[in-house]
Amino acid sequence: MVTNTSGKKKTAIARATVRDGDGKVRINSQPVELVEPELARLKMLEPFRIAGEEREQVDVDISVEGGGISGQADAVRTAIARGIVQHLGDAELRDSFMEFDRSLLVNDVRQSEPKKWGGPGARARYQKSYR
Repeated sequence: MVTNTSGKKKTAIARATVRDGDGKVRINSQPVELVEPELARLKMLEPFRIAGEEREQVDVDISVEGGGISGQADAVRTAIARGIVQHLGDAELRDSFMEFDRSLLVNDVRQSEPKKWGGPGARARYQKSYR
């Protein structure tokens, strides 16, 4: 059985394919152990630390594009967590993911606001001086 899921964060999109296997995780056709920086790799593997021994039951192939390192890491962890829950159909695992962090199963829809005229950023305005 094969399960396809996706995860999003900012402009990063991760698509995961989960199938029965022996615990291999590949991101953009490379083993997850090669992902740098280490913090991003640890964030991507959070769902497996919560799932425990279920990791050995599934192989996960992920393709991720867009965004930066942190956004891609968050998108990947969402895709992995959704894929494992959907593939195994485990309600207890789903509850433990939600208890740990809701963004494991729910996309974070926040986006950066576009810059507007009259200021250096989205909300800040240029200062004015009368003297």
